[in-house]
Amino acid sequence: MIYQGNAITVVRNGDDIAMLTFDLKDESINKLSSAVVTELDEAVQAIRNESGLKGLVIGSGKDVFIVGADITEFHGLFEKGEEFLVEMNLKVHDIFNAIEDLPFPTATAINGLTLGGGCEVALTTDFRVMSDKAKIGLPETKLGILPGWGGCVRLPRLIGSDNAVEWIAGGTENRADAALKVGAVDAVVPGDRLEAAALDIVARANAGELDYAARRAEKTGPLKLNAIEQMMAFETAKGYVAGKAGPHYPAPIEAIKVIQKGAGEERARAQAIEAKAFAKLAMTDVCYNLVGLFLNDQVVKRKAGKYEKQAKAVKQAAVLGAGIMGGGIAYQSASKGTPILMKDIKEEAIELGLKESRKLFAKQVERGKLTTEQMAEKLTHIRPTLSYGDFGHVDLVVEAVVENPKVKDAVLTEVEGLVSEDTILTSNTSTISITRLAQNLKRPENFCGMHFFNPVHRMPLVEVIRGEKTGDAAVAATVAYARAMGKTPIVVNDCPGFLVNRVLFPYFGGFSLLVEQGADFQRVDKVMEKFGWPMGPAYLLDVVGMDTAVHANEVMAEGFPDRMAQGGRNGTKTAIQVMVENERLGQKNAKGFYAYEEDKKGKPKKVSDELAHALVKQVVQQEKEFSDEDIIARMMVPLCLETVRCLEDSIVETPAEADMALIYGIGFPPFRGGALRYIDAMGVAEFVRLADGLAEELGPLYAPTDKLRQMADSGERFYS
Repeated sequence: MIYQGNAITVVRNGDDIAMLTFDLKDESINKLSSAVVTELDEAVQAIRNESGLKGLVIGSGKDVFIVGADITEFHGLFEKGEEFLVEMNLKVHDIFNAIEDLPFPTATAINGLTLGGGCEVALTTDFRVMSDKAKIGLPETKLGILPGWGGCVRLPRLIGSDNAVEWIAGGTENRADAALKVGAVDAVVPGDRLEAAALDIVARANAGELDYAARRAEKTGPLKLNAIEQMMAFETAKGYVAGKAGPHYPAPIEAIKVIQKGAGEERARAQAIEAKAFAKLAMTDVCYNLVGLFLNDQVVKRKAGKYEKQAKAVKQAAVLGAGIMGGGIAYQSASKGTPILMKDIKEEAIELGLKESRKLFAKQVERGKLTTEQMAEKLTHIRPTLSYGDFGHVDLVVEAVVENPKVKDAVLTEVEGLVSEDTILTSNTSTISITRLAQNLKRPENFCGMHFFNPVHRMPLVEVIRGEKTGDAAVAATVAYARAMGKTPIVVNDCPGFLVNRVLFPYFGGFSLLVEQGADFQRVDKVMEKFGWPMGPAYLLDVVGMDTAVHANEVMAEGFPDRMAQGGRNGTKTAIQVMVENERLGQKNAKGFYAYEEDKKGKPKKVSDELAHALVKQVVQQEKEFSDEDIIARMMVPLCLETVRCLEDSIVETPAEADMALIYGIGFPPFRGGALRYIDAMGVAEFVRLADGLAEELGPLYAPTDKLRQMADSGERFYS
């Protein structure tokens, strides 16, 4: 034994090769925490002090290689400041450089997921052998930082600047065949031959068949690009990446700049440039929020995983209602491997649902994700039916008929009598109380809400809604099924609108009040899109459908009349109600706040419409000038306050789940971290002051809760 630690062991095999194995005790994965990096330093020193060694192979004792740095440490480390982070990264560079400079050939056996710092460890060795099932990449830009342990230096020298920019700026996870094609790895083999292949490549290097010294010189010297080639490669890439990343995500562009600045430098200077840029990005609010987002996502996944462990697997599902939504649910279930019955009472509805599923599968074929044979096989997992004949064998039913309590009640009570006593019933309702829908069911404990967001195949969130009588088994099975469909389930308690719609409609309320006071709706859209929303409120209402919004708001107004009552402040109509009265329903009939034309791909494209502006003028009660900051405050305060109320009312259990639901469900700007992180960033006391000022003029929609005032007084935050 050359070295023994909690995460790393090094042994000498019979051929005098040091076998360094990452196998973090009491964990299912390997990650590079501060403690593990310290162990790696000790292990490398032990290897350097061991005489007679002829090579090194780095491998893993787990199903993954190394998934990256320990992100749970990031906030604490980043709080220590820029100077600390530069020094920390340079120390890690010293450790990694010591591996790269060992006096014999080295190889990494990549057996599974190899990301971030794990990829950077693999890049230190002369050669890399990869399992055919493994993936490799540098996803740091998705956290608002850049690879800071040599990724921006070594990868471009190994695979070329163009490929490295694509990997690093895109933050992609790359399959073995793609990694081999660009030269990131030297061989791809089945997992059971991985160690033997790594040892073989070291032996061939020792025999002189492979020139490891030349490979090493290439990785540690300047990039082989002249000034014109550099300018063309990097300036073109910056323009393209800036367009893709947008103005709120600086890390991808900074990563390209780091590669560019270090291109003409030797290793030490290039690494110093990288370390400084990493530290600078780590101090930004964007990085803080994106790291927080990752940690919140882990909270959500852990909670879902606990439910999943208690659940009986859903082997056969069914969806009632075969329209666009039903077809989307059927597609998602079938595409992820759970067979599903798709029932409707009309043949034309069945055909519409099948058409939707076929269209979505065809797009997968177009993108090269599926072959036509695979598409045909997956389509067989969707069985259309006009009868309940096979429902006796269904484990879980998703009711997705029209948003009408009487219709839903009739369908649910009917299907309950035709399924087994263990079958879970769920309703894809967006607003109707689950407790109310359970009133006529014989087994209400087997019933809960399963609220998908449209379009089903794109939106990651599923709200799993617990009614007053819903049992744990129903929740667990529904969470497990949502996870099997590739979705992120978040469990919430029953109330009008549940979590996401309850929070969204005060945002629309803020929009209606702005328009009533003379704000131009197109300007409001532009301001909120610049703020980070994927679309402004008027455009979003067109996408949701004006009639759908009015119906949902009626439910909210009934539940929360003090702050979500229908109509303007003086009993007048809102702009949304005026749109409905004039049959301007949004994209569904090509006219709403905007008019819609088809673009070249056949998708609706919004254009300004004078008639819409004329109709909106009917609701304007006063002309008032609004700054961009005024518009943002008037839109964001009611949304954030309703999120606070949902947390206080125990509709959602944790701040992490509340924020992730808004990001996954309605596109809350990820770089701002969620509504509760947004309040924390402003400061709870400052937020309360802002809300109080607006509430004086605009009423209860803007009034802070008593508990939020207490938090402000005591200096509390939603996230410690």
